[in-house]
Amino acid sequence: MTTTLAIANQKGGVAKTTTVASLGAALAELGHSVLLVDLDPQACLTFSLGIDPEDLEVSIHQVLTQGVAAAEVIIATDDGVDLLPSTIELARAEAELLTRTGREQALRAVLEDLAEGGTAYDWVLLDCPPSLGVMTVAALTAADAVLIPLQCETLSHRGVGQLLDTVHDVRRFTNRGLEVWGVLPTLYDGRTNHARAVLETIAETYDLDVVEPPIPKTIKFAEAPAAGRSILATSRSSKGAKAYREAAGALVARAGRRA
Repeated sequence: MTTTLAIANQKGGVAKTTTVASLGAALAELGHSVLLVDLDPQACLTFSLGIDPEDLEVSIHQVLTQGVAAAEVIIATDDGVDLLPSTIELARAEAELLTRTGREQALRAVLEDLAEGGTAYDWVLLDCPPSLGVMTVAALTAADAVLIPLQCETLSHRGVGQLLDTVHDVRRFTNRGLEVWGVLPTLYDGRTNHARAVLETIAETYDLDVVEPPIPKTIKFAEAPAAGRSILATSRSSKGAKAYREAAGALVARAGRRA
């Protein structure tokens, strides 16, 4: 059974794309088949996995707006995961989808068609754009669950309530089964009292589960995209890679309880 997980937070700079790439690679290491879907016009996930968006003739944009089959666009990556890539063209998709009936269901239909065509994955991870627009709502509508990366700083808490309001609306109107799997603390610096205090109050503030362990702040994450690989390949024994492996294990356990 496929588990489709949206990684969402409308605030930028919370390591959302790093989380998608790293969790995807960690799940692949565990023997799972994984599809990553880049839903951000900035195409950072695509670039991070060693693919230049400017070299692509087709992307998720054509899949969503022109009916191109996803199977024709998916790219295998060196990290052992498949990628449905993005380009800057995706910025137009929001406006194009606004006028369409059932726009919230567009991504769900793509993933269902993919599975019905014989291309099934254990995990589909959706890298949402840093907004609460049509693309994020479509991702939440297509997902079984949502995971919220949250930087361990007070200002990063702003907006989580808005995201949870959007999740509530999606549950009411387009996806009754959507679950919130909790918060994944990122960019964590355990040396500071502030970061530790923020981490301790997350669960209480939002009444959400906290996926452990917190992902540490390290320069190794910044170095990985330049190599076109995830941190699990570029710095296998680093604390960051180890943390994402443990987080992936926690998600697999959570998916098992859902099944």
